[in-house]
Amino acid sequence: MDKHLIADDVPEPPDESGSGGASDGALPGGLARQAIHQQAVPYDGGPSPLSRAISGTLRLTLGPIVHHVPGHSLIIRTARTTVDIASRLVRADPRVRVRLADDLPREPGRHGTGRVLGEWVEPRDPGDEPLDGAILYLHGGGYVVCSPRTHRPITARLAADTGLPVLVPRYRLAPEHPFPAALEDALDAYRLLLDHGVPADRVVIAGDSAGGHLAASLTGELCRTGLPRPAGVVLFSPWVDLTCELSTREQRLARDPYISASTARRVARLVVGTADLQDPRLALLACRWTDTPPVLIQVGSREVLRPEAEALAGAISEGGGDCLLQVWNGQMHVFQMLNRVLPEADAAMSETARFVRSVLAAPAARGRTPGKSRTAGRGRTAARGRRANGGRGGDGGQSGAEAVA
Repeated sequence: MDKHLIADDVPEPPDESGSGGASDGALPGGLARQAIHQQAVPYDGGPSPLSRAISGTLRLTLGPIVHHVPGHSLIIRTARTTVDIASRLVRADPRVRVRLADDLPREPGRHGTGRVLGEWVEPRDPGDEPLDGAILYLHGGGYVVCSPRTHRPITARLAADTGLPVLVPRYRLAPEHPFPAALEDALDAYRLLLDHGVPADRVVIAGDSAGGHLAASLTGELCRTGLPRPAGVVLFSPWVDLTCELSTREQRLARDPYISASTARRVARLVVGTADLQDPRLALLACRWTDTPPVLIQVGSREVLRPEAEALAGAISEGGGDCLLQVWNGQMHVFQMLNRVLPEADAAMSETARFVRSVLAAPAARGRTPGKSRTAGRGRTAARGRRANGGRGGDGGQSGAEAVA
């Protein structure tokens, strides 16, 4: 089984079969059937000293608190206030500007979109040749906390690196608004982009943690309902399995400094409400991932949600999709939040920008007759969605967190 790379500039690892690295012939529909590419750099090295220090600090301070947080509305409201105050202390990125999503003039469209609250994060200097398009970013926070403001360290970096505006909806949170409220708001935000003239093949959907679940759920819903699919999807440490079965198994082995499988299970009950956990919009691993756009998944090797990310990568691959799985050695949950201070987070965001550029360049390429396709790796590894670092667990140092943004 061949594995075809998403981006031509990604280096090829040696072909262990000795058969060479390229194959001829067009693929069905001009698209690669499968691509979980595993490269050695930059995410295969050990964690930096700073990463280890931050991980150790969080393990001793935030970890014990999060692990014992009950699924109680008063605690959740307190957590929301705390992270909002903390986010206001973060220095603004001078390379971007932020404005309310409602600042755009509304134009009645055939989609009949609802009201979209949130913000646009836009580059002040998009460069000489900015990419036309947009990124739809869905923030994490377990579906119960956080906001567009808390995740500006990521959204500002995305805007600055890609030259694209980033739409960050303020979707409704549980437990006041359980499933499917957040998904409905995400759909409205996607339709808003279409209504304002952004072609679907110029949109990249992204999200972290619970926002990663929401981004994947939105992508699946677009494919199921026949809405135009986006150019690509980026998932940072996605919370894939709301039953928390995979994370519960991993809890005994992972050295995640602050994410707890037991806490995730309590929060999931608030998020799901009266819905059925087997609903395909919730049960991502039970979905048929067919005709999906290219997906980039970044996850830390020591976080408790790592097996979920690997399982989703395998499911997308088995459905015929292109999935680029990166397991960052020794990093923790949503370490990309610390891209201003951690070298690993800085490199991860650069990798993300490269992926975004590659998928936005792909529509033009799809209109041409495909020729040779580069291949890499072994189909057996791809089908299982195995870790990019060859299965090594890393040093346990991890970095970045949505809770401290």
